[in-house]
Amino acid sequence: MQNQGFRVKQIAMSRSQKKIFAIRELTKIYGSGETEVRALDGVDVDIFEGEMLVLLGPSGSGKSTFLNIVGGIDQASSGHVKFRQLNLADLGQRQLTRYRRENVGFVFQFYNLIPSLSALENVALVTEVAKNPMKPMDALEMVSLTDRAHHFPAELSGGEQQRVAIARAIAKRPDVLLCDEPTGALDSATGIIVLSAISRINEELGTTTAIITHNASIRRIANRVVYFHDGRIAEIVENADRLRPEDVSW
Repeated sequence: MQNQGFRVKQIAMSRSQKKIFAIRELTKIYGSGETEVRALDGVDVDIFEGEMLVLLGPSGSGKSTFLNIVGGIDQASSGHVKFRQLNLADLGQRQLTRYRRENVGFVFQFYNLIPSLSALENVALVTEVAKNPMKPMDALEMVSLTDRAHHFPAELSGGEQQRVAIARAIAKRPDVLLCDEPTGALDSATGIIVLSAISRINEELGTTTAIITHNASIRRIANRVVYFHDGRIAEIVENADRLRPEDVSW
């Protein structure tokens, strides 16, 4: 992949060489016989502690299915996802729920905030069930929203609501933050603010982060870019020089 004229700023590599996920022969099949669809078809990849990944590929290429299995929302048809010493394929539903609660934060395209609760109260919901949570206000500070803590979702912009959703996701101090099109419903200026919040969490907290996006420009903020095609990983590209979100040309 070529630089394509981007202004490059060196960002210290945040990841270690210690694996947090070892994924082998990951396959997900929907249907059977003539209606069989292989959403994932033998995916092999390692993910390292503290790194930021961007996942790219056309619709239907397997990105969201991959993220859902890694996050414990869905289960593979075959293969395995090993999170440290834990093989997710061996877990029942109750154990998967515990894995999600204790280890994974999710951010989606749509914010799923509770409209009758303030920003602070939306974040506090997660901290009530976490083992070692942040204070809700500290999580809002990570996304620069302490001044909007007592506003309700209807009083917040789309970008502010997404940042509340990010604060809610990271308030339980997850090992992993999984983001599925977090800027998909936002304009470019607001999207940059949201990506800056995600990048800050990755760099300051060391949270392993994966972002699905259709915006190929975003790839330059990642340590590595994983390209999906027809349920397989077509290519993995490492960025020696990363961009900060504010330096990305959308």
